[in-house]
Amino acid sequence: MDTDVIDVDTTRRRIVDLTDAVQGFCDGRGDGLCNVFVPHATAGVAIIETGAGSDDDLIDTLERLLPRDDRYRHAHGSFGHGADHVLPALVSPSVTVPVQAGRPLLGTWQSVVLVDLNRDNPQRSVRLSFLAA
Repeated sequence: MDTDVIDVDTTRRRIVDLTDAVQGFCDGRGDGLCNVFVPHATAGVAIIETGAGSDDDLIDTLERLLPRDDRYRHAHGSFGHGADHVLPALVSPSVTVPVQAGRPLLGTWQSVVLVDLNRDNPQRSVRLSFLAA
């Protein structure tokens, strides 16, 4: 298995497109599987359409499902931070993409994105791993 870690800053964006990084990582590797994993308790990875409003729709939906208020038992950090710890149950911390001839087999409108609503920690690591066929 080949693996690498990329650093991502989410200060300005709650959803960060990782597709180019995934494609670059897979380039020249042949056939296999690429796993994208975020080793954080308050972030996730998703495959969605970007640029047509879906990014904002996802954020709005997650903020409705996980409001920032005092309902959470996990109460350290900023107000409502407990919601951030529930996020990975809804947005998985990893996705796996099939790769053929070094090219991730994503659909026409699919992008791999990091989802991070946590305002307490904008510095994220994302692990890319390739398992050859």
